Amino acid sequence: MPAQPQPSDTDPLATLNPAQREAVEYGIGAAREAETAPLLVIAGAGSGKTNTLAHRVAHLVAHGADPRRILMLTFSRRAAAEMTRRVSRLLSRRLGLRADAAESCLDWAGTFHAIGARLLREHAERIGLAPTFTIHDREDSADLLNLVRHELGLSAKAKRFPTKGTCLAIYSRAVNTTDDLDVVLKTAFPWCLEWEAELKQMFGAYVEAKQKQAILDYDDLLLWWAQMMEVPELAAEVAARFDHVLVDEYQDTNRLQAAILLALRPDGRGLTVVGDDAQSIYSFRAATVRNILDFPAQFAQAARVVTLDRNYRSTRPILDAANGVIGLAAERFTKNLWTERESTARPRLVTVYDEAEQARFVASAVLERREAGTPLKRQAVLFRSSSHSAALEVELTRRNIPFVKFGGLKFLEAAHVKDLLGVLRWADNPRNRLAGFRVMQLLAGIGPATAGKVLDAMEASATPWLAFDCYEPPAAAAGEWEALAALMRALRGARADAGGATTSQASASVGAGPAEQGVATPAVPAGWPAEVELIRRWYTPFLERRFDDALVREADLLQLESIAATYRSRERFLTELTLDPPEATSDESGVPLRDEDYLILSTIHSAKGQEWEAVSLLNAVDGCLPSDMATSSAAEIEEERRLLYVAMTRAKDALALVIPQRFHVTGQTPGGDRHVFAARTRFIPAALLPLFEQASWPPPSPLSHEAAAMAREAAKRPVIDLGAKLRGRWG
Repeated sequence: MPAQPQPSDTDPLATLNPAQREAVEYGIGAAREAETAPLLVIAGAGSGKTNTLAHRVAHLVAHGADPRRILMLTFSRRAAAEMTRRVSRLLSRRLGLRADAAESCLDWAGTFHAIGARLLREHAERIGLAPTFTIHDREDSADLLNLVRHELGLSAKAKRFPTKGTCLAIYSRAVNTTDDLDVVLKTAFPWCLEWEAELKQMFGAYVEAKQKQAILDYDDLLLWWAQMMEVPELAAEVAARFDHVLVDEYQDTNRLQAAILLALRPDGRGLTVVGDDAQSIYSFRAATVRNILDFPAQFAQAARVVTLDRNYRSTRPILDAANGVIGLAAERFTKNLWTERESTARPRLVTVYDEAEQARFVASAVLERREAGTPLKRQAVLFRSSSHSAALEVELTRRNIPFVKFGGLKFLEAAHVKDLLGVLRWADNPRNRLAGFRVMQLLAGIGPATAGKVLDAMEASATPWLAFDCYEPPAAAAGEWEALAALMRALRGARADAGGATTSQASASVGAGPAEQGVATPAVPAGWPAEVELIRRWYTPFLERRFDDALVREADLLQLESIAATYRSRERFLTELTLDPPEATSDESGVPLRDEDYLILSTIHSAKGQEWEAVSLLNAVDGCLPSDMATSSAAEIEEERRLLYVAMTRAKDALALVIPQRFHVTGQTPGGDRHVFAARTRFIPAALLPLFEQASWPPPSPLSHEAAAMAREAAKRPVIDLGAKLRGRWG
């Protein structure tokens, strides 16, 4: 990478190129006070987007903006944390502030969902919401929807009714796109159209169940926030808290998020959004590229558009090819990435016979680059769908090439982790039926019917925990029930005392699990985050009873304790862990990787925002890219084109697009053809081929002397005209 200008005391923006500097300085300072239109920064791949955004925030603060009145919206908690760290470092350098002091002032940086949850808790009582509402993750939401599905008798239909996962996907899409149910079914779930009336009934019952139990699901955090911003008085209050609003990855927003943003800044003053329409690839999450394409014209004063088109990542030949692909898009902000990183190596289009040969080629190329000095960690293999890497995974294993594949199960999906969190969620919200069901059924002698009776009694009572304490459990469950009751009293006391001490009796008896009923355990300090330790000690006997690999799973729970210690309250912990869970560990992530190096395997969606020195893309053929499941509309095809563009722009020095000619197909009729031939992806037409180096693999082997001699002899032999004989039969 070419050398960057060095910062100086006289010019803190010396490291920025002219376009980055224009984006940072827009509307800031005495000479620019007249610039009040919203700012749209079109940031191409590898153009220093995060650095530019961080500099803009620091520049605002350096010119008098109150950091506590700056709202930064990102799409992951890690991105928000990284942005905060960068801004803090810049402020430390520019203003002499301690980095930790600067960071503590940047209190409003987070994801749309996390910021929404925080604002909803603050205004809960004014909008008819319990301040202690529980946030369900996707799996819990699907389970609650499934309960509603069963209660309505929809699972007993003579004809197949959509599964809970499909039902949740339909509901989520309707919420986030703001489309009517019939539109969502026609466009995305046409096989479910016959169930429109039943689905509408079920979703209504699902909403009622959530409100009855003081539960919000992931989508509700945006939906309730957006609805709150439609109340003029509340919208004005929320908007008045912030002088500046900055949004990262704006191309990934959905209609609800765009509506929230417009309500926060209806005139656009103080609004900055950063994104790249060419990297809008999340329509399956209801994101719409229209938000960024239409942004400039949504305000009375048209937005100022600044384009960052200098790429610091890839070589010029790679960018030329990527520009060629995206240049054929039907609609986009005109932008051609450029770089000073010259190279003679064009990206390669490698044709192979089938998927097995593709796997062998990629494995061989990976090892060859490793021997040439590129570690495995700096190489990646990308694919459109997770299933596309199956043959490659077998080949890598056969050759003893370690790899990590992105896109696995989440940490919170592990049963033992959900058990522990279930206790916390139930203690936080006694009307959370799913959490209560899960916790009570851990006890021997407590089944669904008993748990349901207890929860019904709690729901009918004005004081739910009093109803719980008054319940007399079956004799077989008495000992374990008392231990659970003691645990819940300790957790309730910790919440009521806001971190103060609870009764020693409750603390001392929470360890009495199935193997040690009635046996007191040493008291532990009450309050947050010691509550997690209380629960873990109570749960340990259940862990040993339920799982063969209890020791491995216990490590997860200890890790959860460590994570909890980084949050200042139970509420914040449950909220942020649900909204941005860590990756899987222990048994959920497969065999532990013990190697000094490993190759990266990733879907293109998971690779967005990443970069590697060398990238191989599997299955660059029609049917895979674009996927044959995403060609029903022009909009879908355009998004598939953007997917290819994102994949290509992950590569810094070397890029190979692999084209298998033959695919084996399963499930065809007996005696039918069991393979199909594939064509190069339509996104690389013949006009773009000069931008690539075309090759086949394996390369043809030269003929031996004996084989060459036999070929020469065969060429001298006379041709036997069998065609004449066949024609003569009918003459």
